[in-house]
Amino acid sequence: MKGATLVALAATIGNFLQGWDNATIAGAMVYINNDLNLPTSVQGLVVAMSLIGATVITTCSGPISDWLGRRPMLILSSVMYFVCGLIMLWSPNVYVLCFARLLNGFGAGLAVTLVPVYISETAPPEIRGQLNTLPQFLGSGGMFLSYCMVFTMSLSDSPSWRGMLGVLSIPSLVYLFLSVFFLPESPRWLVSKGRMDEAKKVLQQLCGREDVTDEMALLVEGLDIGGEKTMEDLLVTLEDHEGDDALETVDEDGQMRLYGTHEHQSYIARPVPEHQSSLALHSRHGSLANQSMILKDPLVNLFGSLHEKMPEAGGNRRSGIFPHSGSMFSTNADAPHGKPAHWEKDIESHYNKDNDDYASDDGAGDDDDSDNDLRSPLMSRQTTSMDKDMIPHPTSGSTLSMRRHSTLMQGNGESSMGIGGGWHMGYRYENGEYKRYYLKEDGTESRRGSIISVPGGPDGGGSYIHASALVSRSVLGPKSMLGSAMVPPEKTAASGPLWSALLEPGVKRALVVGVGIQILQQFSGINGVLYYTPQILERAGVDILLSSFGLSSISASFLISGLTTLLMLPAIVVAMRLMDVSGRRSLLLWTIPVLIVSLIILVISELVHISKVVNAALSTSCVVLYFCFFVMGYGPIPNILCSEIFPTRVRGLCIAICAMVFWIGDIIVTYSLPVLLSSIGLVGVFSIYAAVCVISWIFVYMKVPETKGMPLEVITDYFAFGAQAQASAPSKDI
Repeated sequence: MKGATLVALAATIGNFLQGWDNATIAGAMVYINNDLNLPTSVQGLVVAMSLIGATVITTCSGPISDWLGRRPMLILSSVMYFVCGLIMLWSPNVYVLCFARLLNGFGAGLAVTLVPVYISETAPPEIRGQLNTLPQFLGSGGMFLSYCMVFTMSLSDSPSWRGMLGVLSIPSLVYLFLSVFFLPESPRWLVSKGRMDEAKKVLQQLCGREDVTDEMALLVEGLDIGGEKTMEDLLVTLEDHEGDDALETVDEDGQMRLYGTHEHQSYIARPVPEHQSSLALHSRHGSLANQSMILKDPLVNLFGSLHEKMPEAGGNRRSGIFPHSGSMFSTNADAPHGKPAHWEKDIESHYNKDNDDYASDDGAGDDDDSDNDLRSPLMSRQTTSMDKDMIPHPTSGSTLSMRRHSTLMQGNGESSMGIGGGWHMGYRYENGEYKRYYLKEDGTESRRGSIISVPGGPDGGGSYIHASALVSRSVLGPKSMLGSAMVPPEKTAASGPLWSALLEPGVKRALVVGVGIQILQQFSGINGVLYYTPQILERAGVDILLSSFGLSSISASFLISGLTTLLMLPAIVVAMRLMDVSGRRSLLLWTIPVLIVSLIILVISELVHISKVVNAALSTSCVVLYFCFFVMGYGPIPNILCSEIFPTRVRGLCIAICAMVFWIGDIIVTYSLPVLLSSIGLVGVFSIYAAVCVISWIFVYMKVPETKGMPLEVITDYFAFGAQAQASAPSKDI
C-alpha cells in the first residue's frame, strides 16, 4: 500500500494550498485595505473572486476530467496556483489582484473537486477512507502554517501583503513538479478509455507487484452502468484442477462453477438451503421490501447488512474459503499459477478496432486475435466439437481438467480472486453469456470464515463457506451470445458526457445522497463558527493575555486563529484512524449530535448570563468541541462519499454536480451571514445552524449508506441493485 499512500500524499498538496490561501487572504486583507483604501464592497469582491472562480471551474471540471483524465486536471490546478501566486506577488492594483484571485479559485476548485476522486480511484478499499481524510488534514495544516507565517510577518514594521500572498507560488511549484513527474493517471480512467497496458503499469506501481489480473478484471467490470442485478446466497468451495479426471458440467442439485480471473482457478457453488438462507439473503431482501420506517432508504439497511458479522451456521470453525481476503493492493506477488497468458499480450489493441470488428463472430479468428481481445482472460475461443458439452474455462484455451476432490487453498494459501475489502469476483457461464459474481463471505470482518459441512457435497460430503453474491451480466460477454457488439469505451466517452446515465435508478439514488449531504454540510454552521471564533476568544480574555506579551491586536488575532486551526489536527488524525474502522456513516451519526449540543450551548450562553468567566469558558469549550468534531466527520466525509458512490464513466460528471452545489452553498452562507447577524442576531443564526444539524442527522440516518471497505465497483452495483429491487418490490417478490 506504500505506492497508493505516496500518490495520495502528493495529490493532496492541492488541498494544502487551498488551506494555505484561505488563511493568507484572511490575514492579508487588513493590509490590502490599508494600502489600497478599498471600499467595503470591493473588499468583499477580492475575497469572493476565489469562490466565484471555484464555482465556475467546478461546473465543467467533472466532464472534462472524464474526457481528458484526472492527472491533467491536477496539473492544471498546480499551474493555476503557481501563476496566481506570481501575479499576486506583483499586483499593482486591485483589478490585477482580483484576476489573480479568480485564477486561485480555478486551482482550488479543481483540487477540492478532483483530489478525492483521484484518491478513491487509486486507493485500496481497506484504507480508502483514511487516505481520503488526508485532504482535510493537509488543508487544516496549510491553514495553521499560513497563520504562523502571517503572524510572523505582522510583527515587522511594514508587513507586505504582496509577499504574504506571493509565497503561495513556492509550495505550488512543488505541487506542479510532483503532478508532472510523479502522479500517475487514474487506472480506472485509463481502463474506461481502453488504455489497458497503461492501466496495468499504473496498477503494478500502486500494488507493488506484477500480477494485477484481478484488479484489471474489476476495473473493466466497473465500466458497466445499470443493468439487471440479482442477489444470491451461496455455499462456495475452491476447486482443485490438478489431475486428469474431468468433471462434467456442474448443475446437479443447483451446483454451478464460478471461474476466477486466473487460469485453472474456479469455485464450486451451490444455493444455501432454505432453512439456512434466512441468515443473510432473506434478511437483506426483506430490508428492501419491508420497511419499518417509511422514509428510510432501503439501501441503508442493505449496505448495513453487508457489514454485519453473520452468525455461524454450524460446522467446525476453520480457515475459510477466502483465508486471506485478497486485497486490491496486497503484497502477495506469487499468485497461484502465475499470470494468465492472454491478459499479458497487447490487450490495448482490442479497443483500437472498428465497430465492425466488434460485430465479428467471436468464435472465429486466430490466436493473435484472441490475445488482443479484452475478453480473452475470461473466455476461450478455442473450443472444439469435443468441448461442446463442457463449460469453457474463461482463462484457458482448452477444456479444463477437474478433480472431484476440492481443497480450500491453492499454492501458497492465498486466494487470488480477492478484489479488496474481503470481496471476491467470479464468473459463471450460462445460456451463452458470462455472469459476474461479487462475493462476500458472511462473517469475514474478522477475516476468518466458518466452514459449513454440507451433505451431498463432493464425495458425499464437503466443506463450503457461506457467501452472499451480487450477480449481473458481465461487460465482457461475447457479441455472438449477447446479441450486440460491445462498444469500445473510449468511443463512448469521446461522444460526450453520459447525461442519459444520470437517469439510471442507482445513479439517481447516489445523486440524492451526494447533493443532499453537500447542501446540509454547508448550512451546518462551520462558516458562522469560524466568523464568531475571534469574538468568543476575545471575550474569554485571550487577547488580553497575548497583549501582555507586547502583541498588537492584529497579531494577536492571527495567533488566535492559528491556535484554533492547530486544535483541529489531532481530531483529524483520530478521524483517519476511525474512517475505515467505524465507517463513514457511523462517524457522522455520533459526531453530528456533538455539533448540535455545541451550538445549543452557544445559544444558551448568549441568552443566559451566569458570569463573565463561566460564559467565556462555555463559549470557548463549545467552539473547540465544534471544530474538533466537525473535522472528524462532517468536514471530510461528504467529499469521501461523493467520490465513492458513482460509476466510473460518470463519476466526474456527478462529482461536478455535487461540487457545484458545495460552492454555491458556500457563497450563500458566506454572504448571508452578515445580513442574518444584523437581522436576527447571533442567537437566531446559531439556532438555524443547530436545526440544520438536526436535519443532517436525520438525513444521514435515513439516506446515507455505509461504504467502508467496499470496492468502488461493488458500491455502485449495490446502489443499482437496491434501486431496482425497491422499484420492483410492489409487483414481485425480491
